[in-house]
Amino acid sequence: MRFLLLWTVFCASSALADEALIRRVVESKLGGGRIEGVQATPVPGLYEVRFRSSEGMQILYTNADATHILIGTLIDTKTERNLTEERLRRFSAINMETLPYELAVKVQRGSGKRSLVVFSDPYCPACKQFEKVLATIDDITIHYFMYPVIRPELAGHSRAVWCAPDRSKAWIDLALHGKALSGGAKCDAPIDKVLDLGSKLGVRSTPTMFLPTGERVRGGMSASQLMALLDEAPAKK
Repeated sequence: MRFLLLWTVFCASSALADEALIRRVVESKLGGGRIEGVQATPVPGLYEVRFRSSEGMQILYTNADATHILIGTLIDTKTERNLTEERLRRFSAINMETLPYELAVKVQRGSGKRSLVVFSDPYCPACKQFEKVLATIDDITIHYFMYPVIRPELAGHSRAVWCAPDRSKAWIDLALHGKALSGGAKCDAPIDKVLDLGSKLGVRSTPTMFLPTGERVRGGMSASQLMALLDEAPAKK
């Protein structure tokens, strides 16, 4: 992780940013990326530039007259908040009501009051590690969109999950314990539709999560971090 320690470059600048200049200079360096917004950060003299590329929404930083560009993660050291990640979650959010939940494997524990959507690949090491975290969280409803892109030749294992009498158990057996069903799929599984959905949503890696607010989270996290996000989601929504 790269931290932005910017006092030497952006010290005590009182000048207002020239947004048109920033857009012109930064866009000339992006190789086709489209800038969607420029605004001040909590750091004096440092400006956030949001842009969209083939990899989805991204953020970089510049000073007021765009003589310097910084690429990295902005951390609030007092609160330990990852400000860059928070902004990316906000600006890459989706409308959760438009998701085709009928294409997802539903896993519910306890009351199911917490909710989460996960695009997951059963053969993704990070996904398997994150499954261990998810297994510790009670009172949650998880909609899994099976996204077998790491080893597409084994996509049949995901299809077999869909065709199983108990999809929830079959998914946990595969994703958490590595136990694939034998015999193959014996029904029309919507894996291709899910792959198309993920492509349209810009899901570039697994696991990719969507919180109840529609905010996107790439990669796993600790149980405490996830619980905090899920528990604060109703108020934010």
